[in-house]
Amino acid sequence: MSEANFKLDASVRTDLGKGASRRLRREDKLPGIIYGGEEAPVSITLDHNKVNNSADFEAFYSHVLEINLDGKVVEVLVKDMQRHPFKPKITHIDFQRVIAGQDVHTNVPLHFVNEDQSAAAKAGGIAEHHVTEIEVTCQPKDLPEFIEVDMAAVEMGQTVHLSDLTLPAGVSSVELAKNDEAHDLAVVTVKPAPKAAEAEEDGEEAASEE
Repeated sequence: MSEANFKLDASVRTDLGKGASRRLRREDKLPGIIYGGEEAPVSITLDHNKVNNSADFEAFYSHVLEINLDGKVVEVLVKDMQRHPFKPKITHIDFQRVIAGQDVHTNVPLHFVNEDQSAAAKAGGIAEHHVTEIEVTCQPKDLPEFIEVDMAAVEMGQTVHLSDLTLPAGVSSVELAKNDEAHDLAVVTVKPAPKAAEAEEDGEEAASEE
């Protein structure tokens, strides 16, 4: 499946309540809701297996999706998904309408690249990921599927913060927009591997005893 072609069919759901939802799930149907914008929320029914298969793709959660709702195309973002506690089943899904010309707020995954090729990694460093996604705001047309974090030049002991990331044109970090150093969150830190750290400490102790 192409990440750029998430299209789902849905129908308006009028039979509401827990009992109705259970009946839908037994028929491999998925209850959901579309909300946001100036229109009223709409309860919907989707094909569970189609949504479940689409949900295997990372881009499904950070891409503008198209829902064919009884013949009307609605652009949305996934805002919440509830899963069965032990079965590979989705029990409910929430979508937020995307309105042309209005900024969207959503989480976008981070892709850490050149991690193994960095000098720090070759020296035995281990990357500790503090976050794997960040909240951004942008126009729907500018929404990226992911944001790259280039680790090539990251040194041992260095921490990469939100302000160090290169965001695509038109995309802003929600946290950095608060203009407070406390919101310049740590993204990733390269630390010595445990054995390397222990050896370094042992060396320092031996040197101090001499």
